Amino acid sequence: MRRSPRTPLLAALALLSASAARAEAPAPNGASWWKHVEFLASDALQGRDTGSEGYRKAAAYVTEQLSAAGVKPGAGDSYLQEVELVSRRLVEERSRLSLVREGKETRLTLGKDAIISSRMGEVGSVDAPLVFIGYGLSIPEAGHDDFAGVDLQGKVAVVLMGGPEKVSSALRAHHGSTSERAKALKQAGAVGLVTLQNPKFVEVPWERAAGARKKPAMMFADAALNEDQGLKLSVVFNHAHAQKLFAGAPHTFESLVALANADKPMPKFELPSRLKAEVAFETAPLKASNVVGVLPGSDPKLAGEYVVISAHLDHVGVGEPVKGDRIYNGAMDNASGVAAVLEVARTLQASAEKPKRSVLFALVMGEEKGLLGAKYFAARPTVPAAGLLADFNMDMFLPLVPFTHVVAYGQEESTLGASLEQVAAAHGVKVQPDPQPNRMGFVRSDQYAFIREGVPALAFKFGAEPGSKEEQTLRGWYRERYHAPSDDLAQPVNKEGAAKFVRMLADLARTVANAPERPRWNDTSFFRRFAK
Repeated sequence: MRRSPRTPLLAALALLSASAARAEAPAPNGASWWKHVEFLASDALQGRDTGSEGYRKAAAYVTEQLSAAGVKPGAGDSYLQEVELVSRRLVEERSRLSLVREGKETRLTLGKDAIISSRMGEVGSVDAPLVFIGYGLSIPEAGHDDFAGVDLQGKVAVVLMGGPEKVSSALRAHHGSTSERAKALKQAGAVGLVTLQNPKFVEVPWERAAGARKKPAMMFADAALNEDQGLKLSVVFNHAHAQKLFAGAPHTFESLVALANADKPMPKFELPSRLKAEVAFETAPLKASNVVGVLPGSDPKLAGEYVVISAHLDHVGVGEPVKGDRIYNGAMDNASGVAAVLEVARTLQASAEKPKRSVLFALVMGEEKGLLGAKYFAARPTVPAAGLLADFNMDMFLPLVPFTHVVAYGQEESTLGASLEQVAAAHGVKVQPDPQPNRMGFVRSDQYAFIREGVPALAFKFGAEPGSKEEQTLRGWYRERYHAPSDDLAQPVNKEGAAKFVRMLADLARTVANAPERPRWNDTSFFRRFAK
C-alpha cells in the first residue's frame, strides 16, 4: 500500500484531535451500554425476529434513543426506511428428499439427514445426478477453479465449505458467498446445490441448526434485488451422515475432509447416487424497517460524505426449545452491536467538536435472513450513494473478555486498515488477522453489502492471544450460545471491555470523518472493482 510521506503525521494530528474531542464528551461506560442490551435482549421482545412485534418494539426503542441523543432522522423526515419482503417457509409435509442408487430409492429424513433451504430453490421436483466439486469455488485471480473440466449441466453440485489457504480469506469468502456461488453454479448449468460443513469449522451443532429449519426465510418483494435465486434446489447435509452421499464413491467423506484440513487438492467426481426431491413452499407478504439516523458533519464542504456505523437489529425470534427455553434473545447477536452503535452516537453528538463529515447510524433488519436490510440500504441509500465513504459494522463483537485484541474483517483491503492500526494502538489494542478464515466471516454480516456496492468496510470482533484462555472463551461461545436461547442476559460479559471498544470505535469514526482524504481500496484489493 502506497502512502504519502505526510500520512503518518496527518493521522497523528487527527488522533490528537479525536482524543481532545472525546475528552470533552461523557465517556462511554459499560453500564449505559448494558442498559441497551438489557432492553433489546429481554424476553419481552421475543427474539426480535424480522417483521415481528418484538422487532417493531426494538426499532421504536432505537429510534427513541437516537432522537434523545440529538441524532437527526436519516430517512428523509423519518428514522424508518421501510422494506417490502416475502416470507417463505418449507412445507415439510409436502416435501421430501431421497437418494437413488442402482434403482433403489433411500428416503432421507428431513432434520436428521439434511435440511432443504427455504432461502434458495423453487417449488417442484428435482431428479438429477450428484457431482462432488471440492469447495465449489472458481477464482481466476488466484489460479483456483473447481469447475474446470467438470460437467454440471442438469446436475446437483456437492461442495465442502471452506477453501484453499493460498487464496486470501476475503477472496475465499467472497466467492463462497451465497450470491456468488449461485451465480457460478447457474453459469455452469447446475440445477441444485448440496452443502457439507467441515466438522472442524462447525459453529452451530446440527441439532440446533435442524431445530431452526422450520423458521421462514425471507427475500425482497422486488425480485430484482434477489441475487441468490435461480437454482431449483439447495440442501444442507448433516456432516455426521455425509457418507450416505458417498456410499460406493471412489472417496469417502472422511478422506475428503482430511485432504481439506491438510490443504491438499481435492478430487472432483460423480457420485453413484442421484438426488430426488419434492419441494413445497408457502409464502406471505411482510414489512420491516431499517432505522437510520444522521449526525450532520460540521464542515459544509464535507458534510455530504458519510461514515456509516451499522449493526443488525434483528435476531431469530422464538424457536424450538432448548432446555425448556424457546426465546432466542440474541444478547450478543446482536443487541450488543446495536448498543455499541447507540453509545457511539451519544458520544459523538455530545462531543464539543463534531466530526467534519457526517456520521450515519444504520440499525438494519433481516441480517439473519441474508443481510436483507443492509443490502437494501446499500443499494437504495437514504442519502446520495456517492457520499457513502466507509462502513464500520458491529455484529456480535463478543465483549466476553478484556478488550486487548481486535479482529477486523476487511482490514487488508482498504486504507481503513491503516486507520484502525493507528487508532487501536492509541487505545492499547492489538489488531490481529482473522484467526478462522474458513468461517467466512468477511461475507456473513452487513459490511459485505456495503463492500458489494463499492464502499470500503470493516467488521469487528474481540480477539485474543492464540492458545489463551480468552481465545477458548470466545470459541466456546459459538459452541454453547450461538443461535441458542442461552445467548441471553444471564451470560457473563465484560462491560468495561465493551466500553473500551465503544471509545475506540468513536475515535476511529471521528478520525476517518476528519481525515483530509476519503478512504480508498488498496491497489492490491480484489474489491476495488466494485468501486463506483
